Amino acid sequence: MDFETFKENLAKDVKETLELRTGSDFSVENHTVDKMNETYEALTVKPEDSIIGVNLNATALYKELDSGKTYDDIVSGAADVAENALEHKMAFDLETFKDYDTMKGTLAMEVVSAEKNAEILETVPHKDMEDMAVVYRFVLGDTDQGSGTILVTNQMLDNYGVTPEQLHEDAVKNAPEIRPLVIQGMGEVLAKQMGVEDLEMLGLNIPPEQEQMFVASVEGNVHGAGVLAYQDFMDKASERVNGDFFILPSSIHEVLIIPDNGNFDLKSLENMVKEVNATTVDPADQLTDNVYHYDSKEKIFELGEKFVERQAAREAKEAEAGDKKSLLGELKSAKEQASKQPANKAVEAVTKSKGDASL
Repeated sequence: MDFETFKENLAKDVKETLELRTGSDFSVENHTVDKMNETYEALTVKPEDSIIGVNLNATALYKELDSGKTYDDIVSGAADVAENALEHKMAFDLETFKDYDTMKGTLAMEVVSAEKNAEILETVPHKDMEDMAVVYRFVLGDTDQGSGTILVTNQMLDNYGVTPEQLHEDAVKNAPEIRPLVIQGMGEVLAKQMGVEDLEMLGLNIPPEQEQMFVASVEGNVHGAGVLAYQDFMDKASERVNGDFFILPSSIHEVLIIPDNGNFDLKSLENMVKEVNATTVDPADQLTDNVYHYDSKEKIFELGEKFVERQAAREAKEAEAGDKKSLLGELKSAKEQASKQPANKAVEAVTKSKGDASL
């Protein structure tokens, strides 16, 4: 069965299954869904009397068929997912959605790859952050199915009569309130994942000043890389690691913070990120393959390669200034020495010194 035939049959059979189960009428339509980091063919399932539906990923379901799952099982499973999601769907007030003054209190920020999402970024307000982009969502609430959000688009802003600058200002103020920043040592994270409260049991009770890796995200760990856009994130992270640090984009849900204390170099960290993305992180959850750096003294966030270039230029400038200072010191010493000698000797000493310095 080819993909087009699969989609047509699936739409018809999921509709029939749901109507037999519930005694209600449903509409099931095929369309393309453009999301951050991914595009897929979907079935949108809606009760006939509702404006809210649920998207089923037909592309992923077809892969299940290719992997050996029976067609009947796929239909039954898809109907289960749709029925459960619609049963637990959040209440949605269209009039409230039209009121920006109310909706701005639900604003959150997410950080995505600018390159991977270039096409969709043309349709949504965003703020560049090196090779990443900050986008904005209205967070409607949480259900057993996950967090319900709506991506803010350019068309929405036009309807609201709100500028991108105002949107960003409101999001910066509100996002940390509804998605609070969480920074934990890697030992703390591993202990929680293993269900262990006493770090000593795992030998992970590392003193804070010796911790070599921290995880930054939000409560709930959903789209936690958005903390990079929080106004005070860099300062809080710098305080936690006691200075400058590298940032590794673990995924769109979290980032890793590595103290810049000489224990890691940029190239090894870049290799680490690329390997993890290639072998562990789902493509839909990937941020970028790059490493970033924060200079806590200069208050500069930048790509790691830019930091290395800036550091090299600064060191070269300092070395040049040191050479000039040394040369001036030698000339001053020669002049002082010459002043203590007879006039004819003094002229000879200063002249010789100048001649040597020009070589």
